[in-house]
Amino acid sequence: MAEQKILWVDDEIDLLRAHIIFLEQKNFIVKTATNGNDALDLVKKEYFDIIFLDENMPGLSGIETLGEIKRINSSIPIVMITKSEAENIMEEAIGASISDYLIKPVNPNQILLAIKKNVNSKQIVNEKTTQAYQTTFRNISTEINEAYTFDEWKEVYKKLIYWELKLENSEEKTMDELLLMQKKEANNSFSKFIKKNYVNWFQGNEKDRPIMSHTIFKNKIFPYLKNGEKIFVMVFDNLRYDQWKALIPFFSDYYKIDEEDITCSILPTATQYARNAMFAGLMPSEINKLYPDIWLNDEDEGNKNEHEEELLLSQLKRNNLKSTTYYDKIFNNKQGLRLIDNIKQILTNDLTTVVFNFIDIMSHARTEMQMIKELAEDESAYRSITKSWFEHSSILELLKKLSEEKIKIIITTDHGTVNVSSPIKVIGDKNTTTNLRYKHGKSLNYNEKEVFEITKPELVYLPKSNVSSRYIFTTNADFFAYPNNFNHYVKYYKNTFQHGGVSLEEMMLPFAVLSPK
Repeated sequence: MAEQKILWVDDEIDLLRAHIIFLEQKNFIVKTATNGNDALDLVKKEYFDIIFLDENMPGLSGIETLGEIKRINSSIPIVMITKSEAENIMEEAIGASISDYLIKPVNPNQILLAIKKNVNSKQIVNEKTTQAYQTTFRNISTEINEAYTFDEWKEVYKKLIYWELKLENSEEKTMDELLLMQKKEANNSFSKFIKKNYVNWFQGNEKDRPIMSHTIFKNKIFPYLKNGEKIFVMVFDNLRYDQWKALIPFFSDYYKIDEEDITCSILPTATQYARNAMFAGLMPSEINKLYPDIWLNDEDEGNKNEHEEELLLSQLKRNNLKSTTYYDKIFNNKQGLRLIDNIKQILTNDLTTVVFNFIDIMSHARTEMQMIKELAEDESAYRSITKSWFEHSSILELLKKLSEEKIKIIITTDHGTVNVSSPIKVIGDKNTTTNLRYKHGKSLNYNEKEVFEITKPELVYLPKSNVSSRYIFTTNADFFAYPNNFNHYVKYYKNTFQHGGVSLEEMMLPFAVLSPK
């Protein structure tokens, strides 16, 4: 690491000679100044990694010098050193963007700690994080190999996302590659787990399977209504668990987390199936049977999610709940602001459910628009765009209003998305679904080893367009491509976020209950 330069500004600098010698012995270059004007001249000529600035100096005061330095270079960390702990001085210094402050007399170790904290902290955090992940890597690999239940897979996925978020700001890119390899290993094993267990989940008792799309309201939301509580449910279409973890700081100003869990999307992990199942409290074939005018098959024309409110009201009725409800679907900021304007009237209802569609819109835009694809090049950038949208959306104002009204909120989603990279060939007729992660039809030609196939859709409560219909799902980071247009599919869809198939990212869904602070 290159030698770091320190500027120490104090009108009694000669009394600090021992401190300066200590720092020079630690291989720091130390420049000094006895007044604010000399300090400003040095800052204009040279770059410093950190500045220690005395608050009480004759002439240009420490606070005034601080302001001038920030105008010259706003990024330099400045540590204010003061004899006084007076509140007004601290507020002035903090308002002028000091990085830290120390109270006289200071000892050399305090100075060294301030340097590490304000200059070397990123490097230290990177090194410690890298070492910690290296230590944990083998343990996670063991857990991946020994995960036999959905609860065990939840713990594996939580750990993978924890380390992904910890490592994303690290400059040590070899750890990124190691984590990516471990995520691939996990998805491969998780796909085998789903192939082995998914059909069986629907043959036995409900308690033997995880909370899934069609049981979220009944098991996780209705108990609050039965307890007489008002609930505001936010359904973020396409929200992945890692995106939720990245968004938590935005909620923390107004809410605390009472419960955080991971639920499981049904297959296909697509809005038409998973979200209809969520609102209906029924599996797709059950919706088709009970509400034939509502359900549309893949090949049918029309909006396949326009009856969510009707399905939710039917689910409430089946569960003997007479709760008053409000439902809305938000596609843009204007609609969000209108929701806020009417919030007091809306909150007279027992259950408010709002679907936010931005993340789904963003994932589709990323596929279709090169600029968005470049902005959200990888998982980290995809999370960053999600955070940027959230920060500048009307949702923050909505959270503030809900918190003021003491309303409990629930966060959930219908499915996630996975970044696809590996094309696999499939052949189907003209009625075969166009989704890249699953196919549904009667004349499908594919390699059985490359997919998860369900030859009897009725076993998992999926509708059939005809007697010989079957479903096939891609796993891991695969996506379907037709042989007669193979190169186009590979070029256009590789490194895009898709949903419909089997992966941790698509099936492991965030669920959280939050109470106002």
